[in-house]
Amino acid sequence: MKKTKSSFLRKLRTYKDHLTRQQFKTLRGQVLNGDCEGAKKGLKKILNRRMQHEHTKNIC
Repeated sequence: MKKTKSSFLRKLRTYKDHLTRQQFKTLRGQVLNGDCEGAKKGLKKILNRRMQHEHTKNIC
């Protein structure tokens, strides 16, 4: 396994509490199949959406 894959998988595990089980499995599968860039983009998008939702929940 390449260094980028293992380092991203370690990073992904830190966000496990913030992801649904399906999201985690999907991103992990992308990394294991070699699509690290796609997984990074997906994680960023998921976290941005989650932060926007948390922000609007606190306003109301």
